[in-house]
Amino acid sequence: MASTAWAVISLLFFLLFSISTGQERPEWYRVVTYFLEQIAYVVAGFLCFRNWRSSAIVSGRTVWLAIGLGMFFYFIGNLFFAYWEMGLGIDPDVSPGDFFFIPAYVFLGWGILRAVMSKRLDLTGIQWAILAAIAIAGIAIAVLTTQPFAEVESADTETQVTAPQVGTPSDALTPPSLVAPELEPSAEAPVPPAWAVSLEEQLTPFSTYITWLYIVGDVILVVMATTLLLAFWGGRFALSWRFIAFAAFSYYIADVWFNYATNTIPNYQTGALPEVFWIFSGCLISIGAALEYDLSTRRRAGRRRG
Repeated sequence: MASTAWAVISLLFFLLFSISTGQERPEWYRVVTYFLEQIAYVVAGFLCFRNWRSSAIVSGRTVWLAIGLGMFFYFIGNLFFAYWEMGLGIDPDVSPGDFFFIPAYVFLGWGILRAVMSKRLDLTGIQWAILAAIAIAGIAIAVLTTQPFAEVESADTETQVTAPQVGTPSDALTPPSLVAPELEPSAEAPVPPAWAVSLEEQLTPFSTYITWLYIVGDVILVVMATTLLLAFWGGRFALSWRFIAFAAFSYYIADVWFNYATNTIPNYQTGALPEVFWIFSGCLISIGAALEYDLSTRRRAGRRRG
């Protein structure tokens, strides 16, 4: 119930304050979005570790250890990313947080894989077709959203160059209502230290590889989440794993949006409405972990009474 309430509060906050008016989002808004996200993931990690420590868990303790480690690494990576963005005022292609986000994929995928392997899958032809269609769609969406803004910008630039320029300043050809105002740099904007700028320059060449690692990780998560739904569709103990599968789908939606936004929207700032799916992901994993713990402990208590 607490996780559901947290997801609803987060959604309402994003709906009320995430609408962009063409101005820079205030600092307090970004702080609150990071706070909502971090609380969701730290609670999810705590509940997963609680399942790992419990000997009554039906689905296996290693499964919850892996998912809990995924939540922990994502929490740490988000701290680095928030510090890079708000503390240092850097919008990098690669940040130290990426070296924690990638292990988060690995551990989360490992946990879901262990859960799927515990079930004897006997998929029908239709189910295999659904799995293949989702895999193809996931790959297509992830690849299409990686078109860099530079390509679009260069195309627009070429179009503008071919426009006739007959002794008239370019500004005079543009109606005043269409001229984008030049934003003056904020006096309160932090000045990045030299070590951070140097580190950013060293990490930037790896941006392409990091992007493709995210694409591969997102597609694997979608395929495994679909397999998880097919494997745990019926039964009382399948309920918790349906929430874990929906958490993986939410993670995919938020990642695809962020990949699209950073590659196609110039000067993109975090905090857009689709990013609430990251919070949904943590809340759904918390619900799944809590349900699994509750069902497992009730089953053990029922056996003792019997």
